[in-house]
Amino acid sequence: MRQMQEPSFLILTALAAGPQHGYGVITDVARISDGQVRLRAGTLYAAFDRLQAEGLIAEDREEIVDGRIRRYYRLTGDGTARLAAEAERMSRHARAATARLRAAGSGGMA
Repeated sequence: MRQMQEPSFLILTALAAGPQHGYGVITDVARISDGQVRLRAGTLYAAFDRLQAEGLIAEDREEIVDGRIRRYYRLTGDGTARLAAEAERMSRHARAATARLRAAGSGGMA
């Protein structure tokens, strides 16, 4: 399994809270990343297409708002498992880095 790119990880993280439409995901990703990641609509919908093709997300429902279709997406079971695996992988890497920084007496670790 290849490593997940940060935007995909953050999109899945946003959807872990429940189904959301595109703009909701964009704002949630910005919030989760403390403004470090700002998705554009084109990037988001390309990611949605790829994540759907991989079976990690699915369309949840559609609604009409101001005459426009608002499509909601949700995590699938495979998406939840993949997000959990990726979060654990990242956590292992962070623990290894922290341990090495502590051992070297650097990095401002207490």
